[in-house]
Amino acid sequence: SDYRRCLPSDAPEPRIQREVYNQTVMDALIFSCGTGGVHNSAANAVKQELLRRGHRVTMLDPYSLSNTRVGSLINQSYINLVKKAPRLFGLVYQLGNLYRRLPVHSPVYHINHRMALPVQRFLEEGNFDLIIMPHIFPGEILTNMRDHGICLPPTLLIATDYTCIPFTEEVQCDRYVIPSDDLCPAFTRWGIPKERLYPLGIPVDQSFENPPDKQESLRRLGLDPSLRYLLVVGGSMGAGGLMRVISILQKQYESSPDIRLIVICGSNQPLYRRLKERYGERLLLVQHTSQMADYMKACELLISKPGGLSSTEAAVSCTPLIHINPIPGCESKNMEYFSSRGMSLAVHSLQKELLPAVEQLLQPSSARQMLACQQQNISRHAAERICDLAQQLVD
Repeated sequence: SDYRRCLPSDAPEPRIQREVYNQTVMDALIFSCGTGGVHNSAANAVKQELLRRGHRVTMLDPYSLSNTRVGSLINQSYINLVKKAPRLFGLVYQLGNLYRRLPVHSPVYHINHRMALPVQRFLEEGNFDLIIMPHIFPGEILTNMRDHGICLPPTLLIATDYTCIPFTEEVQCDRYVIPSDDLCPAFTRWGIPKERLYPLGIPVDQSFENPPDKQESLRRLGLDPSLRYLLVVGGSMGAGGLMRVISILQKQYESSPDIRLIVICGSNQPLYRRLKERYGERLLLVQHTSQMADYMKACELLISKPGGLSSTEAAVSCTPLIHINPIPGCESKNMEYFSSRGMSLAVHSLQKELLPAVEQLLQPSSARQMLACQQQNISRHAAERICDLAQQLVD
């Protein structure tokens, strides 16, 4: 039987008690950006919940409002740095941690100053009751505007990593949604007022929150229910050194009659082509997919770099998790947060630690123990809680 069905009935966090608000329909603006898929995914989870409640929602990339190349330059520079030079990204992250100690605004703040005027014009044309941001870059734009005396509707920033990333503290918002209450000290130490912190979790799509049904997920994906699948994911950009990971796993399990690998390559076309050329039909290769929740629930375990959103999706969907190859910086913090609480196994050496970790989680008792830790520590139904907060803020 599927070990995920063996969880105690009281393991999941109880659904929140809803208050009934007598508010009118809200016009919400969600500012996201294209630095990887995580922020848009979190934004979309909140958007869908707001729409379900009957509110009006506009979601866009604020950089699309400018005729300049600022937005595309920022987004593409970030993506290229993460995919092609993760160690350099780690160095940039460390420099950001050093720079934030100085009593001056960050370079990110000054770069985003150029976006203040087009965003101001857009807001003047609309009539928004609230602005929600799952990334600090739009927050920097709005902070620029506030510093110049421009009136804004209430603002809400959503942190999508299990740490306070550099320059969060210089974003002036009315509310900050963070993943957990035990992360409050990480934010208050940088001067963010505790009364503005709301530990509501990281919002994920409703499909991850639905009760896990392995057989139904296998059916929807057209997978063989007699096999056990290992899911390997490199995030929306296909990062995470997957070639080495696949080489180790394939060598170990290629002759196994009941285990097969599924690899999600995301937007990394070169990776997809290399895997296709080397392994052909021996791997089940997937590019972009809208069925990630089904893949997680259908597989025995997930092997992934420790992105904040993907790790939360795994925990919410009751999927045993192995973290590999963190991009230095916030992903290192994510891996530390999860592994220290028993919510994942952290692999620091692929050659020495990957296979023992897989074998450990293929044991139902180990998997059940990890899932219990995930459900104890991860805030479920975050999108609903955030929308409750948004309604309170506007009311």
